[in-house]
Amino acid sequence: MTEAAPTAAAAITEADVTMIQRIIPHRYPFLLIDRVRAVVPGRSCVGVKAVSFNEAVFQGHFPGRPVFPGVMIIEAMAQTSATLVGITMDLADRDAKTYFMGIEAAKFRRMVVPGDLLELHVTVLRGGGRVWKFEGKAMVDGQVAAEATYMAMVDIPAR
Repeated sequence: MTEAAPTAAAAITEADVTMIQRIIPHRYPFLLIDRVRAVVPGRSCVGVKAVSFNEAVFQGHFPGRPVFPGVMIIEAMAQTSATLVGITMDLADRDAKTYFMGIEAAKFRRMVVPGDLLELHVTVLRGGGRVWKFEGKAMVDGQVAAEATYMAMVDIPAR
């Protein structure tokens, strides 16, 4: 018996910002991940976001005490998950969109501030079709900053 040739998705283990933008539609100032690493298609990956004081959100959240908003941490998890879906389903350059369907059990454990390197560990709980379910943990220096379980739907335009 011969082994099947690896799929394009199986060959991708990381994605820089250029590849991320080929998969998800988000752009500055709302693209919240800088890269994705440790990709296991259909299973898990780790998104990375370098939190900088120069981000526009810190003008208002909060003057004198900048804190990266929890909702943006959850969005960064979602963007990491959407990138994983795109890699898994070979959606680069396909104009696919992944939409939130629900968020469960979101918890915030630690503030994220300028200078932090946010690691977004996402794991597929259910997926492979149009509806996916994920577990995400946002980590800073090995500490959980936030965690959530959430669902998303993939919309892929016809070719």
